[in-house]
Amino acid sequence: MRSTRYLLLPLALVALLAGAPAAYADRVRAEITPFGGYRFGGDFDYVDPDTEELKGSDLDSGGSWGIDLGLYRDQTSFYELLYSTQEAGLDANEFGLGDVDVTTQYYHVGGTIFFPNQQWLVPFLSFTIGATDFSADGFDSETKFSTSLGTGLRLPFTDNFGVTLGLRGYLTFVDSDTNFFCASGGGEGACLVQSSGSTFFQGEATLGLTLRF
Repeated sequence: MRSTRYLLLPLALVALLAGAPAAYADRVRAEITPFGGYRFGGDFDYVDPDTEELKGSDLDSGGSWGIDLGLYRDQTSFYELLYSTQEAGLDANEFGLGDVDVTTQYYHVGGTIFFPNQQWLVPFLSFTIGATDFSADGFDSETKFSTSLGTGLRLPFTDNFGVTLGLRGYLTFVDSDTNFFCASGGGEGACLVQSSGSTFFQGEATLGLTLRF
């Protein structure tokens, strides 16, 4: 019986919000969602020093974290400011530099729209644009234009608190044959990897706690 009441409470809240859009919009102006995630994908090429051929080297999959800020436009959509970062290993042993940790950060703006219904789970769709910053200790950083498309589910426990489950894809646009993570020493310069294509893709699954106010 108690578990049934816990289930009916969020259902009743969602139904109440759907039935009173004006009051809902007046009460909630903004939200903040810190999140943890799991980032996957992302590959570079490196130049084999012996054959001068391009070989692939992928970023390791692993944990990420970030924060999402929203300013509500109306009851079902908000303007969005998104930050997400991950530090992952890049296997570059063949290049003679050992394993290198690469930090990939996304700085994006955009918007999210909800598709409310009479169920507990509220689906949403998000689109953002901005910049991707690549950096590694001892090397120059690179910043490129990027976009993202995200989707997921919002679980509203109360009017002001909920859990957000998300899945997002990031697409970064790079020039073909762009060099990344370059360093100079002794009058000579060297670059760790270079892009052989025009895009760099990563996916990210996230779990966040949302506070609305």
